[in-house]
Amino acid sequence: MGAPPGYRPSAWVHLLHQLPRADFQLRPVPSGFAPQEQEYQQALLLVAALAGLGLGLSLIFIAVYLIRFCCCRPPEPPGAKSPPPGGGCVTWSCIAALLVGCAGIGIGFYGNSETSDGVSQLSSALLHANHTLSAIDHLVLETVERLGEAVRTELTTLEEVLVQRPELVAAARGARRQAEAVAQQLQALAFWRGVPLSPLQVAEDVSFVEEYRWLAYVLLLLLELLVCLFTLLGLAKQSKWLVIVMTVMSLLVLVLSWGSMGLEAATAVGLSDFCSSPDTYILNLTREETGLSSDILNYYFLCNQAVSNPFQQRLTLSQRALANIHSQLQGLEREAVPQFPSAQKPLLSLEETLNVTEGDFHQLVALLHCRGLHKDYGAALRGLCEDALEGLLFLLLFSLLSAGALATTLCSLPRAWALFPPRNPSVSCSGSHLSEPLLRARLEPEPPPRSFPGCQRRPH
Repeated sequence: MGAPPGYRPSAWVHLLHQLPRADFQLRPVPSGFAPQEQEYQQALLLVAALAGLGLGLSLIFIAVYLIRFCCCRPPEPPGAKSPPPGGGCVTWSCIAALLVGCAGIGIGFYGNSETSDGVSQLSSALLHANHTLSAIDHLVLETVERLGEAVRTELTTLEEVLVQRPELVAAARGARRQAEAVAQQLQALAFWRGVPLSPLQVAEDVSFVEEYRWLAYVLLLLLELLVCLFTLLGLAKQSKWLVIVMTVMSLLVLVLSWGSMGLEAATAVGLSDFCSSPDTYILNLTREETGLSSDILNYYFLCNQAVSNPFQQRLTLSQRALANIHSQLQGLEREAVPQFPSAQKPLLSLEETLNVTEGDFHQLVALLHCRGLHKDYGAALRGLCEDALEGLLFLLLFSLLSAGALATTLCSLPRAWALFPPRNPSVSCSGSHLSEPLLRARLEPEPPPRSFPGCQRRPH
């Protein structure tokens, strides 16, 4: 099948499409895009479940590490005031993990924007295709109504005027039959009229879902950014309560990161299967939803020399009929107007109607050509399979960096928290370090006053 203009499956599509798939019984599943089949659905769910497995393993690792840290620490010697060795390394490793998480947030914002751009391109292509289909229906309906009005009024009036000349009446009736034949041929060109599938409705549904998806990712990215910034602030201020709150929040964001990773991985794999060979699935789905013939769908989705225009015969017959009407009206104008001056007005009106109809007919021929709709189809595929898929991969990288950074942070924060110096609650924070020497000075006994000869105190 011919690929749309400008679209070729990317290397990422080929790579993801080649990944093995299996159902819940670990039986191999073909990589062809078949979302209606249960085995393929299970394969995508299994891909998403791998993120759940990663979440479980990371939580087990964090729990084991913290239990070992809390229960297996060697006792500190009494009177030891110096921090244990390696404390600075723990703090800096936590800061480095948070900085990696901030870099992942930047990647996430870029991936979210790319995904939104791809979906917007898909919606724009659907809206343009809907405009083309609506224009075809409107032109057909307008042309048929114009021809019908001409048959009911001008041609009927012309027959009444020429009733004394049977040969001229026969010519006028021939023009009537030709006009009715053109109207009948044109009615079949509005192939999308009455079809239950509306590109406009699909575009609105896609935009609605994308709006909430974009907003959810923005909130997740901002939440992780706030967690990273406040954790760094807690480490800088050595605030235990802030570090404890951010530890709980880091655990929540870790769960959300692994969950988003599962959704992104399953979506990327399914999208790669679709983008590797989209024509087959789109043709079958459109045929089922619209009931249109395979000739029409193949012509617009493939648009190559091997597929002929299914409307070519009707267009040719209509063009010939319009040419015949034009020649018949010219003959009537030469023969009838000198004898029947009242026939000039309906003839001029018919010629004007015929000129407008021919102009609309040429515009209709251009709209019915496969180039326009096929170009929209290619733009939709490029938006979905290039920009949106690339954005999903960046979001997947963000989730991976976020999960690794948060897991490292959760392991490092308790050790960093243990290194914070104790604070005396009875003393204010601002003057605690300055008041300690003063307290020690008050507790020490004062030396006796020294006396000098000749210097004695006088009583007051």
